[in-house]
Amino acid sequence: MTFYQIPDESIVRSWAMRTPDNFRFTAKFPKVITHDKRFTKVERELNRFYEAMLPLRDKLLALLIQFPPSFAITEGLESLKNFDFFFDLDFRYAIEVRHPSWFNDLAYNFFKDNGICMVWSQMDRVRTPPVLTSDLVYLRLIGDRSIPEEELGILQKNRIDEMQRWAMEIKKIEKYENDVKVAIISANNHYAGFGPGTVNQFRKLLELPELPLDEVKDFAPVMNSGDYSQHNLANTSDKSIKNKQTSISDFFTN
Repeated sequence: MTFYQIPDESIVRSWAMRTPDNFRFTAKFPKVITHDKRFTKVERELNRFYEAMLPLRDKLLALLIQFPPSFAITEGLESLKNFDFFFDLDFRYAIEVRHPSWFNDLAYNFFKDNGICMVWSQMDRVRTPPVLTSDLVYLRLIGDRSIPEEELGILQKNRIDEMQRWAMEIKKIEKYENDVKVAIISANNHYAGFGPGTVNQFRKLLELPELPLDEVKDFAPVMNSGDYSQHNLANTSDKSIKNKQTSISDFFTN
């Protein structure tokens, strides 16, 4: 929802009020900032976006910045360095890159030095290397939009082998990386046909209980874009997310 337009603060406040205390969100930077203006003369839009997100401050695990596929590392790093002034330290940041020029130590070290999560993306044409750059792991299972919109709602593609590889990466982090606190696994409907169903498959791979998908419709009017499953790593010290697994897939379906 936040990608296509900057929401009114009253709408964001309703998201905060209508979800339980242990519910967690991520929000994507609006495309007017990242895609339309490509970080050029975006001060007004940035201020509006940050102000809109304030009611969710205590429930936001991360703000997601998605770069366009044409955004190569040279342009991207220059934009991030200029953009650094606007970073609000109250939020955790995750950046999704889609151009292969980013997959090198220059980018990894930049993200590590600035405490920014480099998103792991699984797309048909691009698969991000599973490199850790912060205390957050953010995996996005995106798909290729080959399934027609009217056919979404049931699992149609077998992605188990692919997900198994990513699940193994999550398990390795859980076992060996003491500084990583939480992982977010996001699956859109286009990945396999039904985002919440994909999340349940991934939860099984992580030996987590499946979610009761027949009970997730009560909060559907709040948001209908995407599906997230939060996985608290065993070594987390963040008390705000140590309780029962509560995620968007507990409440929302597309």
